[in-house]
Amino acid sequence: MNLALKDIRHGLFRFVLTCFGLGLLMTVVLAMIGIYNGLVADALAVVKGPRADVWVVEAGTKGPFAEASSIPADTRDAVARMPGVSEAGAVTYQSVEASHKGRKLRLYVIGFEPGRPGGPQRIVKGHGIGASHFELLADRKTNLSIGDTIRLGRDRFTVVGLVEDALNSGGDPAVFVTLADALALQTAIDPAAARVQTARGGDPMKPPSVAAVIARVAPGADVDLLTATVRQWKHLAALTQAEQEELLLVSVVDRARRQIGLFLGILLTVSAVVIALIIYTMTMEKLKQIATLKLIGAPNRRIVGMILQQALILGGAGWGTGLVLILLVKDYFPRRVVLEPFHALVLAGIIFLVCIAASGLGVRVATKVDPATALGS
Repeated sequence: MNLALKDIRHGLFRFVLTCFGLGLLMTVVLAMIGIYNGLVADALAVVKGPRADVWVVEAGTKGPFAEASSIPADTRDAVARMPGVSEAGAVTYQSVEASHKGRKLRLYVIGFEPGRPGGPQRIVKGHGIGASHFELLADRKTNLSIGDTIRLGRDRFTVVGLVEDALNSGGDPAVFVTLADALALQTAIDPAAARVQTARGGDPMKPPSVAAVIARVAPGADVDLLTATVRQWKHLAALTQAEQEELLLVSVVDRARRQIGLFLGILLTVSAVVIALIIYTMTMEKLKQIATLKLIGAPNRRIVGMILQQALILGGAGWGTGLVLILLVKDYFPRRVVLEPFHALVLAGIIFLVCIAASGLGVRVATKVDPATALGS
């Protein structure tokens, strides 16, 4: 006879309600883990997307993500001619706010040269940009559909394809346009301001510039040598792909990561305390029954086993409930929630250890119960 299961069936409703409450707490813990992972994934999505080997940016900056970077658009030709470079492409990055069907969209506009590095690696629906102007690829998070038109600047663009997981570090979904369109959006100024500029004898158009040049090296080429060569040019700087990713995590999202990590640690601590209190309360409510078991000769190991099993069942049920709930609701979060099996298993291991440690309070009380208390009123 399993005493733990017998006791659970005796107070099944209360036990199920307790498991559900603990499951809600586990849902929050898993959500924070997913948000933490999603923050890192979003920050690195745009950097990893082009599959670059070298990023050429403005000298003295850590661009184009940690700092603003602006280099001449024709820098791409110079980089493409360098020994070891197999292909190169110029890119621009800018955040814009647009309206679509009565709602505001915060978009991360990426300008790239079709056929060169900088564009999306995979289109999940539709096709790539085929025209030189006024077509775009949109991330699914924009809720745009193929065939939709949206106004960016003074021009209207038609959505011809959809991509996934293309976001910036702030969680804004990306749209991809041709470099020519991106430069027009970047350099065009308000008509009234253009007239004033022309009246003053100036050029109403800003000189075209790009945020970075992305280079891929040929097999066997020395990436470090290439970056060292670029750094010798006084107006340019170069970062390897690994340096760009590390810089982004350290400079752009480090504070948010630490804050979420601290909150996650607090949640795990609270979860441990809650589990310990639940097990302790459940044990205190059964002191008379435990005394009766001792009176009829039940060994301490059976009582300890009952408490430990109930603690593990409680923790497992709470973890399972939390996992199911977060999988059901994670797609409704405004930010991406990335929950990997490894992290869910790590949390299961933590809950297992917490349940064992938390049952120690109940075990300590149960083993000190005097069997004679079973005879009291």
